[in-house]
Order: sequence, then structure tokens, then C-alpha cells
Amino acid sequence: MFPFSTQSKANPTPDAPAVSAKTSEVHPLDALTHGAFSAQTSGERMACIREWLATSPGNEQLQQVFKELSGKDKGAAKLLREKLDEIKRSKTQATIALEWADKAQALLALSKLNLADALAWQRDAAKAGAPLSKEPLAGLKAQLVERVRAIEDLQHRVQVQREAAVLLAQRIEVLSTKPWTDAQAAQEALAADVAHWQTEADVLVADANWSSVDVRFVTQLHDAQAQLQLVWQAFQDALALTIAASQDAAAPLPKVPVWADELRLARGLPLEPAVTQAKPKVDPEIRAKATAYVAEVLAKLEHEMAQGHGKASAGAANALRQALKDNGRLIDDKLEAQAHAALVAAGELEGWQRWRADQLREELVAKAEGLLKRPEGQAIGGRKMQDLLRGLREQWKLTDQGGVPNHMLWKRFDEACNEAHKVVEAWLEKMKAESAEHRAQRLALIEEVKAWAEANRVALDDDWKGFSRVLHQFADRWREAGHIGEKMFAELQPLWKAAIDHAAGPLESLQKQSLQARHAMIDEARALGAEAMLRIDAVKALQQRWQAEAHRVPIDRRQEQKLWDAFRKPIDEAFNRKTAEREKAQNALSERDRIVLEASKALQAANASGDAQAIRSAMSALEAALSGQRLAQAAVVAAGPAETDTAAAQGEAVAETPMATETPDVAQEGAAGEATEAASEPVKPVAAPKRVVAMRGDDRPGMKKEEPAAQGRGGKFGDRKDAGRPAGRDAARGSGRMDDRGPRRDARTDRPAYGERLDAPRLGDAAFRAQRDALEQAQFALRKLAAQAHGEALTHLLTAWETRDPAQVPTVQELGSRVSPAARSAWVKAVAQPASGEAATALLRLEMAAEVPTPAEQLSARRMYQLQLLTKRNDPAPAQTWVQDAATVLASAFDAAQVRRVQNVLKVLLKP
Repeated sequence: MFPFSTQSKANPTPDAPAVSAKTSEVHPLDALTHGAFSAQTSGERMACIREWLATSPGNEQLQQVFKELSGKDKGAAKLLREKLDEIKRSKTQATIALEWADKAQALLALSKLNLADALAWQRDAAKAGAPLSKEPLAGLKAQLVERVRAIEDLQHRVQVQREAAVLLAQRIEVLSTKPWTDAQAAQEALAADVAHWQTEADVLVADANWSSVDVRFVTQLHDAQAQLQLVWQAFQDALALTIAASQDAAAPLPKVPVWADELRLARGLPLEPAVTQAKPKVDPEIRAKATAYVAEVLAKLEHEMAQGHGKASAGAANALRQALKDNGRLIDDKLEAQAHAALVAAGELEGWQRWRADQLREELVAKAEGLLKRPEGQAIGGRKMQDLLRGLREQWKLTDQGGVPNHMLWKRFDEACNEAHKVVEAWLEKMKAESAEHRAQRLALIEEVKAWAEANRVALDDDWKGFSRVLHQFADRWREAGHIGEKMFAELQPLWKAAIDHAAGPLESLQKQSLQARHAMIDEARALGAEAMLRIDAVKALQQRWQAEAHRVPIDRRQEQKLWDAFRKPIDEAFNRKTAEREKAQNALSERDRIVLEASKALQAANASGDAQAIRSAMSALEAALSGQRLAQAAVVAAGPAETDTAAAQGEAVAETPMATETPDVAQEGAAGEATEAASEPVKPVAAPKRVVAMRGDDRPGMKKEEPAAQGRGGKFGDRKDAGRPAGRDAARGSGRMDDRGPRRDARTDRPAYGERLDAPRLGDAAFRAQRDALEQAQFALRKLAAQAHGEALTHLLTAWETRDPAQVPTVQELGSRVSPAARSAWVKAVAQPASGEAATALLRLEMAAEVPTPAEQLSARRMYQLQLLTKRNDPAPAQTWVQDAATVLASAFDAAQVRRVQNVLKVLLKP
């Protein structure tokens, strides 16, 4: 290794002159911002910026520092941006505050202030974002509130004065029912009260806010004053006349009945009898109309009272009073008494409604004040808050309809609603900003669609599906572009429609052409389906054209499905007709199906028995049934005993020739038809088909030039010109070289020839499935039995090795075709002798021959032995000597540790 330094530690090098670090230039704004630009970390810069912001720098300095710092530190620049936003908001709020201050001053300068305008000023100012908690709006708000309070108080005092006037009039009326001396004693007190009431009324009228009072309150005060003056003047005149009559017996008596009777008693005069004036006779028709009218008004009042409508019932009561004034002399006493009782009940209901309305108002005030007093994490959102406030105000309006308004509760309710409405205002501002952003996104999307439409007037590489996919993506982006108002949506929707229609123009024109082509193909499908003979090739070609058109031009999924159904319908109907005809033909071949079904059931029973010989026999019987031999035999038996010898000869010919099958005539006719024909002519023996023999060169019939091919129409497929030749010729050819080879291993000698299979009738669905399942289960059962026999033979062989008993060695048939009798004799001899020798090498050779893995602990030994085999090229391979190696293993001592290895090897080597 090379040393990193040539200097020794014992002799340190002298200190090198220090290189002065390059000093960075100081930023011009660093001193202004208390070192923010020279700070090393973001936290230090933010601390410097906070310290500088505490000194209230100017707007221009803030703008300059923000511009320089925004590219260097986003966190520190965020503090500056927030300060700038705050200054901007302050300027905006100052402008709004001046505007609303002018409006407030204009309202205060009015001599007649409208309460609705004053209350709306605060609500509208809060909606506009005016700083109501800052001057000058705070002072103006307080002045408006104080003036509104003064006007409301003045209106309330007017109502109190009106009630006081009513009470004074009632006191005067009550005195008219008592002795005149009591009225004379109370006259002085009543005069003082009336004078005091008049003074209070004058004070109300002289108030500075009297011009702002609602007109109805002014009218109420004037009416109450006039009524009280009229009653008081009448009381004084009647009392003065009574006093004069008490002093002078010749003076006239007063018109007050109680006082007049009292004076008559004092003078000793008898009391005047009560004169009851009888109602004048009236026309019955007029009386009936008056009664019906009063009854109608009375029924309306009773209905309103049952519903509990305060104001409506008050109006109905006034209508009933007017009806009694107009028609009281025309109705009977019973209806009049019922009307007065209803009026009394209406008065009580009006008082209850007033009390109940105040209760409802207090509940609404509590709900409004509780909108903002909710637990943490359960605050109400803007949309829900807006709905709740709207619902509360509607309920307040309904409550006002049922009783006299309560301005004090309304003031609390309105203040709570205005405070809660700030949440709605913030939400509306947010929604307004989002709506503006969504509008910008939608406009940008429209421009993008227009640009894409100009650049893609034709689909790239004829990919109209991709063209349609892009249009759908544009539509999805439009739907997901966010919420906007209805007015804005109505403004943007036509622009979007025009842009997307322009972009989809090429596709729509192509879709029109595609629809015409598809309708033409539907007509072709109907024409093909209507033909008597269904042409499969034409149907496939038409379907391929349809699929190509569907893949090339996309259309609406529902419309495409409808067109596809219309295209499929005639073809499906044609195929259904063909299937019905095929099923009809299959039903005519029920005899052969029955024979195949019986053979399939017999094979299933053999499979369940587990006997391999029985399974093979049943399989042969099923193959014979499939080839038609059993049906031919059944036809011969049905021919009768007269043809027994001929049938026997035919059966022997069939048995000797497995490749022979029934003729097309036999396959198409049943056993009953054969029996009928046999009665008229003898049954002909089934001729064995001639085997196809290869011929030298072009010596086939018709290939030689001197032997021209036969003219005319050829026979059926499978027919031979020499079908009627005697069998001797074939027998003579049988001794040739080709026949001595025997059949191929993969040839199925039990199947009929191809031409005859083609002419054989088709099986029904049930028979075909039954024979297929039975054959599959039979093959599986034979494989399972073979595997079981193989396993049992291997187990017996290992048991014979363990017990050294040669009698337990399996036979040659049990061991399989891969073990010869000589090999079994060698194994028997090895087992019969005492254990000797070593089996490690023989086991390795067996594992090589079987190509099975060797245990991990023996891998090194196997590799060493494989290297040794490479040096012995002339020695036989392990695959050639596995029988001798197995004998060597069986001659060795039984080792339980090697049983698994021997079993794995012999399982492969003995497998047939």
C-alpha cells in the first residue's frame, strides 16, 4: 500500500499560510431587514423578517424586500406576502368603510328615519365586508342603534298610552253604573288622570323622533285621544245635569238610566217600566239573506279559531261585528247570541295568540343565538348556516302573522342572525372565488378544445376510437370542472356546445356513413336469413365486415347494441331453424342413441366395479355401439329365424373385421324397417372395405396416359371402383411387404374408416355426452388401477428385499413390460441369497438411469462417480444396466435409510 502522506507524524509540517475565504458582498437590503439576507438558515431569516415587520415598514419597502426574498426563501417571503395582503385588505376595508359611513350619515341626517333602512344598513354593511368594529363605522352604528331604540321606545309608549286611554274610558263607563254620588266623588281623581294622560300624549307628540314613528301608531294615539275626550266630556255633562236635577226638582233628568232612577226615587216618582221594543216585521226573503250572510261569517270565524290563526281570526271577528251592525235587527236571538259568544272566544284567542307568539319568538331567539355557541369541532358550515338562517327568519315571519310584533325580541333575534350570517358571508366569498376559478378553468378548456379541433380534423392513423376517447375525456373534464352559478353556466354552456360540436364534426359525419353501411349489412343479413339454405361462409364474411366496421367507427353504446340486435336477429333465426331441423333429424335416430346410452351405462357400472377386464370389455362394447355394429346385429336378429345363418355369417364377418362399419342404409333405417325388408329379400352380407395400398409411381386409375380417366360424375365419398371385387385379390396383396409390418402403434383398429364414419348418423346430445363421460371415466379408472397395481408390485418387491423372501417377488405381469423374465429371475436369486455386497454405487447408477435427484449428503459422491464414468467411455450407461444394478441393491442388506431412494428409482423405472 502506498502511504497517503510523505510527511512523518514525528516531523509535522509547518503551518501553511491561511487562505482568506472569499467574503460575499453585503446585500443592500440586509441592513434594512436586520440581517435577513446574510442569515445562514431559514429560521434566522424568518426571525429577522418578524423583527423588521414589528417596526411597521412602508408598503414600498415591503414590496422591494418581498421581490428580492421570494426567490431565495419561500418561508420568509410568506410572512411578507401575508403582511402585504393585510395592508391590501385594510385599504379595501377603508374604502368600504368610507362608503358605508356616508350612507350612515345620510340616514342619521334624515328627519324621518325608516326603521327598516336603519336595520338593513348594518346587515348590508356586514355583507359587504365593512369593518363595523372600527371607527368611524362603530360610532355611526352606535348612533343608528340608539336612534332605532328611541323610535321603538316611542312607539311602545304610544301603545301604552292607547291602553291607558282605554282603561280610563272603562273607568268612566263603570261609574255610569254606580250611584251619581260615587261618580261625583271620583270626578276630581278622574280629571287629574285625564289631564296627566293628555300631558303624556303631548310629550310624545313633541318628541324629536315623532316624525319617524310609524303612521299607524300616530293614528292610534289620535283616535285614543279623541275617544277619551268624547267620553270624558259626556261624563262631565251628564254629571253636571245630574247635580242640577238633584238640587232642582223641575230640572230634567240625565240620560244615564241608573242616575235617572235614583233621582226619581228621591223625588218620590215611580220608576219607568222597561220598554222592550219589538222588532219590526221584515220581509222573510230579506231576513233569510241576512241570516245566511251572518251564519256564513260566523262559520268562517269559528273555522279560523279552530285553526288557531290569530290575525285571520281577528279579521274574521271584525267582519262578524260589521255583519251584526248591518244585519243585527234582521236575525233571530239565537243566532245573535251565538255570534256574540264567538266574538268573546275570538277575543280570548287573540290574547292567547299574543302570549304564544312571544314564547315562539323566544325559542327562535335562543336558536339564533345558539348557532355560534356550538361545541368545538361541530361548527356549522356556510351552506347549512344559510339554510338555517333562512328557515329561522321564515318562522319569525309566520309568528308575526299570528300575533302583535315584539320589537325587543326582534332586535335580539336580528343581531344573532346577523352575527351568524358572517359565516355565510365568508363561505359566499370562498364560493365566489372558487366560481371565478372554475369559470377560468372552463374557458381554458373551451379554448383547448378549439385548438385540438383545429389540429385534429382527421383521426391519426384512422384511429377513430382514440378520437372518440379524447372527446369523452374533454366531456369528463367539463363535468368535473367545478360548480358555477346557473347564470354563469347558462353563459358558458353555449360556448362549450359550439366548441365540442365543432371538434366532433368529423366523427359525426363518419358515424352517419357508418350507420348507412350497417343498415345495408342488416338488410344483407335479412336476405341471408331468408334463404332456404344457410350459407355459413357468407354469414361469417358478413359478420367479419360488421366487426371491422364496429372496430373502426365507434358510435353510442345503446344505438350500437340496437343495431347489433337487429343484425343478429335474422341470422339467429336461421340458425335456430337449422338447429330445429337437426334436432328433428336426431329424434329420428333414437334407436342408435338408445343403444349407445345402454352401452354407456354398462361402462359406468364397470367403472364403479373397479375391474379392469370388465372396464375394457365395456369399452369395446361401447366402441362397437358407436361404430354401429350393435345396431346392425339388432336389425339382423329382427329379420327372423329364416335368416339366422346369414346373420351369423354377417356377425362373424363383422367380428373378424374391426374396421368395418354399417352401411349408410343400415345407419339410416331402424330395426323394424330391416325386419320388413328381410321378409321380401334375403339380407346381404356386409362387404369388408378395401384397404388403401400405396402404388408405385403414377399408376393410379386415370393417371396413365393410355388409360384416360373415366368421364361423368363421380360417386360418393368413400366409394371404390373395385368395391365389388372378391377378397382374394386383397388376400394376395396381404402377403406383400407393406402388410407384413402390422398395424401402427397409434392406429385405432376398432374405429371405422373415415368415409364410413362420415356417412354414419350423428348422435343425439344426451347420447354423445353420456358416451364421452363414460369413456373419460373409464380411461381414468384404468389409469388409476394401473397406478395401484404398479404401487402394489413395488411394495411387494421392497417387502421381499426386507424379509429376504423370494416368494413375495411380484410376477412378470405385475412388474410390467419393462421387466423381462430373466431380470425377475435375477432379482429372485438376489433376494434368496444371504445379504452381501455394497449398494451405494448401484443406487447412484439407478438414480442416474431414472434421472431422479440424489439426496444432498450423496451429491458429492454422485459427482465423483459421474467423473469416473467419463473416463470409461466403452462401459454401458446406467440406463442400460439398471436391471443388474437393481439386483445388486436387492442382494445387499436391507437399509431403512435407503428404502425411499430405492422406491423413488423403481417407481420411475418400472413405470409402463
